[in-house]
Order: sequence, then C-alpha cells, then structure tokens
Amino acid sequence: MKHIGIFGGSFNPIHCGHVALAEEILRHTSLDEIWLMVSPHNPLKQQNDLLDDQKRLALAEKALQGHPHINVSDYEMHMPRPSYTWNLLEALTADFPGHVFSLIIGGDNWDLFNRWYRADDIRRKYPIIVYPRPGSTMVPADDDHACCHLTVVNAPLLDVSSTAIRARIQRGESIIGMVPDSIIADVERFYHQ
Repeated sequence: MKHIGIFGGSFNPIHCGHVALAEEILRHTSLDEIWLMVSPHNPLKQQNDLLDDQKRLALAEKALQGHPHINVSDYEMHMPRPSYTWNLLEALTADFPGHVFSLIIGGDNWDLFNRWYRADDIRRKYPIIVYPRPGSTMVPADDDHACCHLTVVNAPLLDVSSTAIRARIQRGESIIGMVPDSIIADVERFYHQ
C-alpha cells in the first residue's frame, strides 16, 4: 500500500518553491510519492488570469522531470466543476484502493479550512499535512490534532510566487531562479501578453 500526498493547486505557473516544498515534504514525512494535482479552477479564487489547463499541466510535467517521487496528475481536470477537494479525495480513494491519501495544504488554506466544502469530513477521513505560507498563523489548535491526523512540516519559506512571476514577465523582467531552468522560455512565452 502506497502513501500518496495530494498537493493541489493552480500552478499558474509552477515555480521553484513548489518543487522545493514537495521535496522537503517527502523528506520529512512517510509519503512514498506526491501527486501534484493541477487544478482546473479553485472555487475560492478568481480565474481571470489562469493559463490554459493543458499548458499549466505541460509546464509542471517538464519542470518535474528528474523528480521520480513527484508525479504530475491531470486527474482533477476530468472531474465535474467546480472542483472540491472532498470529491477529489473520495474519487481517488475509490479508483486507487491500494493507496492511502493525505492532503497537503499551505497554512493560509488551513486558516480558511472551515470554509472548505465538507471540511469536517476531510479532517475525519484523511491525514492532512500543513506547510508554512506567508501571512498564515499555521498554529493548529489542540482540538485540530484531536479531530484529525494533522502533521505540520516546518519547511523553509521561499520568497517566490506565481503572481510575482506573472508580474515580472509583464514588466519584461527576468524570472531566472524563480522557475526551473527547463521551463523558463516556455513560461515567458505563455505568460507574455
């Protein structure tokens, strides 16, 4: 039985912080693999500057070549929209009965977790791995640990974001060191408008 961490997001675009975080989580947990789940649309976010699904997926696949324990998945793109994490986890559990799934989320999402669709069910049924994000308190209350299997990974914060990358491209600035070298040209081409 494999223990799989589900690391979802828009990855608009994937960047060095995502890759480093996934590697750090693999080092500090019992996960066998991380499935980087490229999301079609987050119901809690605006979608106006979201790059085409297939382009974001292709960028993630190219960026993660050479990372054998991090797999890019388009599974969520084939699910009904809006996409909810509870539905995703339940579908994965049904389709992959030989795997155990954990949810990987940032501290900012943990702060808002009570707003998520079927948050209590997720907490009861699935282990949750929380990592730091700028501006999040990420201090789970004692009852958080009591109601669910919660792991906090104190991974280092990298000062890089997809929003900043998109803004730098629009200003004609370099994104070297912000995204893996293998995708710099593609990211600049896809996001330059």
